[in-house]
Amino acid sequence: MSNVELNPEQILGLQDSHIIDMGQQRLDAHTAHAFTSLQEAAARDGFALEIVSSYRSFERQAWIWNQKATGQRPVLDIHSVPIDIKQLTPEQLVEEILNWSALPGTSRHHWGTDFDIYDAKTMTPETLQLIPQEYESGGPCASLFNWLSQHAHNYHFFWPYASERGGIHVEPWHLSYAPRSNQALHDFPEALLYQTLEQKDIKLKEVILPLLPQILKKYVYNINHPPFTS
Repeated sequence: MSNVELNPEQILGLQDSHIIDMGQQRLDAHTAHAFTSLQEAAARDGFALEIVSSYRSFERQAWIWNQKATGQRPVLDIHSVPIDIKQLTPEQLVEEILNWSALPGTSRHHWGTDFDIYDAKTMTPETLQLIPQEYESGGPCASLFNWLSQHAHNYHFFWPYASERGGIHVEPWHLSYAPRSNQALHDFPEALLYQTLEQKDIKLKEVILPLLPQILKKYVYNINHPPFTS
């Protein structure tokens, strides 16, 4: 397995040559190897650790973004309650979407290093909502989350959205493989992202482009870094 670093196109989700198939899910090859070890350890302790969302291309993220920007997909507030977007200015709408969904080109899912997990013994992909309450005390994925809190770091996984930092809301379901995601974040190609957004059909682009430096600072670089050396 090559240790070649992710290139700019891969980091923006424009190229997927670093991705391998794992059944219905797709991950960076290095991440896939580490996840398999984590999954096997979880199984030994009685959990069915599964991925509900893994690699996502730029085009797929753009589809999600445009669906939310046009009201075809719900935009949620901090309490996971749908917002009436007709009451928002374009600038407010951009901010509300960014609280839960990444701008195309900035999603950590593009890297294949980050994915969303659940306990298949207590939930199904159809019933899973990916809201914090499912992972908190009393929630169907709480026991798995507690187990991961004790063991994930042994396999170099961490939670980039572990606490509220004024950017993306807390996501206890979102795990990241530090040895690969740290490199992608360090090498993030800001200029190429700007050029790509200019060329693509992205709703609210006229608001996004002037604010791009602030968006990157608040929603891309503003994470909980791993509490260990990857």
